[in-house]
Amino acid sequence: MTFDDSTVQLVRDALIMALKTAAPILAAGMIIGLVVSLVQSVTSIQDQTISFVPKIVGMIVVAVLVVPWIVQRMVEYSAGLFRLW
Repeated sequence: MTFDDSTVQLVRDALIMALKTAAPILAAGMIIGLVVSLVQSVTSIQDQTISFVPKIVGMIVVAVLVVPWIVQRMVEYSAGLFRLW
């Protein structure tokens, strides 16, 4: 099965766009998880549910803050796709 170079480029661009738009939210979850893990290890509290709530709240806050940026990037990407037609 052969693929056209433009098809491969479109899929590559779509995957990169998905990674770029998801990165801030995932990074926030990772950083919050790291901080909570450090606090848990210092205080010797080893309950698994303690890290869940701050991660979810932090990721929701970051998602709300970066939604305008994500929407702008998606509009630019979509406009670029429509220009290809």
